[in-house]
Amino acid sequence: MKITIQEIFENDPLGLLNIKPSTSPTRNEDERLVASFQEINDFYEKNKRAPEQGGGLQEHQLYSRLKSLRENPSKVEILNVHDKYGLLHYEKKQINSLDDIINDDVLGLLGDDSEGLFDLKHVTVSDKERAEADFVARRKPCKDFSKYEQLFKDVQKDISTGKRKLIQFKEDNLVEGNFYVHNGVLLLLEKINFTQEETYREDGTRVRKDGRTRCVFENGTESNMRYRSLAKVLYVNGQVLTKNAYEVNEEFNVTFNNIEEEDIEAGFIYILKSKSEKQEIKEIQHLYKIGFSKTSVEDRIKNASQEPTYLMADVRIVMAYKCYNMNPQKFELLIHNFFSAACLNIDVFGKDGKRYAPREWFIAPLDIIEQAVRLIISGEIVKHSYDSTNEQITTR
Repeated sequence: MKITIQEIFENDPLGLLNIKPSTSPTRNEDERLVASFQEINDFYEKNKRAPEQGGGLQEHQLYSRLKSLRENPSKVEILNVHDKYGLLHYEKKQINSLDDIINDDVLGLLGDDSEGLFDLKHVTVSDKERAEADFVARRKPCKDFSKYEQLFKDVQKDISTGKRKLIQFKEDNLVEGNFYVHNGVLLLLEKINFTQEETYREDGTRVRKDGRTRCVFENGTESNMRYRSLAKVLYVNGQVLTKNAYEVNEEFNVTFNNIEEEDIEAGFIYILKSKSEKQEIKEIQHLYKIGFSKTSVEDRIKNASQEPTYLMADVRIVMAYKCYNMNPQKFELLIHNFFSAACLNIDVFGKDGKRYAPREWFIAPLDIIEQAVRLIISGEIVKHSYDSTNEQITTR
């Protein structure tokens, strides 16, 4: 016996096949998208933060939803008008290396080395590699980063406006309060806790000072790596940021003037001329080295031909300024900032075969250098700048 579809519908005593119209209007796709995003807004209003990974099942679902929305430009465009807390706009992290993975450890899973993850056994590791591993492995989220965030922004602004410069790292620069750059990441050496002072063993070998540091990075992490490890990685691939030139000049002007008999000698600012026979050095007119020495300049330069900082050649003393009641390094810093556009860009190979980049040689006429020194002493340096093209000092 064949039954048609029509007969099935007509023989429905219970009315099971009667489809009732929906009492609520149906949502289109955009409305559903907005409703799903509103749940994320509601979470933010309640918790004063965006949903995070690992915060429970419901929060994790909202986190995954927000992550997916952020990565979809068309959905972001639709939801922009509803994004009252700026949750859709963020700086997408680039993961291109092991460093990036460790720095993106939001849950701190890689911060605890109690299981010896980075302790290698039966493997020969160089001091450089060990320092680099320590530099990365010890980082963890900085809980009080809000105290430093504006400071990092101010430093970045100083760099962009030329008030701070990146210069070659030296261990003398490794002091509390200084900023450094390693692999493009800005860091602050916030604290040094020395536990080992520099001493000499009975056999004459030197034991260098060491201890733990607290380094805060601009990406919101911190590290307590050892002082010597930090010095090693910065020597290999790091630079130090100079102080804010205007602030240094202000301090210098207060302490440099009014020299009297009881004042304390601090050292010498010197101007040197190279005696190099290399053609690429000899042919440069107005090439001078401007530096600082705590000892006499004659003693400082006696091994010039063996040191890359002197271009592996003897030098001639042009002038030397004795300094009192001040930090001579800051005097030197002001000179280097002022003539930064005229800095010699050259690589020199030392006796050890390594490549060095001296950063204290400048191409500027001697009378201009003398004028700059006088401007620093008078405190007027901040009102002037050096035009390397026309070789003249101009008023800002």
